[in-house]
Amino acid sequence: MNRNCSAPSRRHASVPRARFGEAGPRRPGPDRVAAHYGEGVSDDGSRPARVDDVHELASAMPHVTVEYGTGDNPVYQVGQKSFVFFRNPRPDAVDPATGERYPDVIVFWVGSEADKQALVQDRASPFFTTAHFDGHPSVLLRAARIAELTRQELTEVIQDAWLSRASARRATTWLSAHPPA
Repeated sequence: MNRNCSAPSRRHASVPRARFGEAGPRRPGPDRVAAHYGEGVSDDGSRPARVDDVHELASAMPHVTVEYGTGDNPVYQVGQKSFVFFRNPRPDAVDPATGERYPDVIVFWVGSEADKQALVQDRASPFFTTAHFDGHPSVLLRAARIAELTRQELTEVIQDAWLSRASARRATTWLSAHPPA
């Protein structure tokens, strides 16, 4: 794997975990959801995704730790394998009109090259890749475009990222507790 794909750790934090079925510190109850999103607004997954959702959803997966790389960007890991991380501006991801480096790129692992292509081939999709990530099982997303996804779509991308990096035992355990609808 390319060394630039995984930022070195300076700090390590274990994400507080709640037992399955319990409300954890990162999962507000319905009363707090209304207060946070506005009265009368439900969080049914159809609302536009936000960057805060990335942090909440990634840290809610089991056995997750957070490393902090260069620039103190969070790197979400399962079994010491990154599955979502926030990238520093790099020369391979630039605005085509200005040449400026994108300051807000989030990297999500995917299960296969076919999964990657399914996400990046549609020009209307907010996901993209660069030559730097050729052959790497991941897709990129600018935080500035995250609202083009629903929270539910983002949830699926993060769960799939976690599943692509978790051990077979952890993935099997999680999938048995969360069967597809």
